[in-house]
Amino acid sequence: MSITVPCPNCAAPVEWSEHSPWRPFCSERCRLIDLGEWFNENHRISEPTDPGIPPQQTPPEH
Repeated sequence: MSITVPCPNCAAPVEWSEHSPWRPFCSERCRLIDLGEWFNENHRISEPTDPGIPPQQTPPEH
């Protein structure tokens, strides 16, 4: 039985198996679009995942 998941970028169905080299993405193009979103800081982790790490201070604006 194969599992199908939606591509995080375009929602196309992706079979979750070794036959899908870009999983969870449907293609290298969708993978690179998502990577570009991280590089442009359109995606980010909003809070520290370790509660022992204090939040980063925002520098004062001039």
